[in-house]
Amino acid sequence: MSVKATERGTKLATLRQAGSMKVLFPRQSDAALQAVLINTAGGVTGGDKMTVQATALPGTHLTMTTQAAERAYKAQPGEVGRVTNDLVVQDDARLDWLPQESILFEGSTLQRALRVELADTARFLMVEPLVFGRDAMGETLRDARFTDRIEIRRAGAPLYLDALRLRGDITAQMARGNVANGATAMASLVYIAPDAEALTGHIRPMLPDTGGVSLIGADMMVMRLLAADSFVLRQTLIPILNHLTNDTLPRPWMT
Repeated sequence: MSVKATERGTKLATLRQAGSMKVLFPRQSDAALQAVLINTAGGVTGGDKMTVQATALPGTHLTMTTQAAERAYKAQPGEVGRVTNDLVVQDDARLDWLPQESILFEGSTLQRALRVELADTARFLMVEPLVFGRDAMGETLRDARFTDRIEIRRAGAPLYLDALRLRGDITAQMARGNVANGATAMASLVYIAPDAEALTGHIRPMLPDTGGVSLIGADMMVMRLLAADSFVLRQTLIPILNHLTNDTLPRPWMT
């Protein structure tokens, strides 16, 4: 999909969708365009391949979220579920990548990648929440595999690279004091814009002891957050995301 600038704000330019991955566009309330991704299959399992490609053309503002949490279900031996998201943000455009949680289930094997290409004057906000089993259901991950890579480039040059690889008894790994000290939910957030330095000072007091935020360079803020469960994670994330989006956080986050 791609979006374009018009006199009435950001509008859809092109769209092609196939398989179980669909996108809906709620009624606009401001100049930005909101896109809600829906996986009609209900989750990802071994052998699935999900791909999203989105371009924010010059002068646009696109917000992308998901209808609900994504679930990575048990995979058959040797099979991998793959999710790839490719985003392009052109000059004077802004893209907010705000998916809800990805939940890993026992026996899941998920390989995920987010690749972002920014123009020099582009702005970008992303969050990636991750939950290691549903704590309220007493779930533990004794045999699961998860790999994740986030790659952000600006004008073709690497700006932010992050990778995570977990396999086997993830619950035991997360219980280690030098890893997550028993947390079952986490989130990574990156904000790239000229006002990143000022907003870093606003966000820091909103974080618990299990979170941290740093300014990397003149215009990039990076935040990490650990939480006991997904409910506690959202309690911290939602006010922060509302602050960074000027109180325009997509409605699916509020349900």
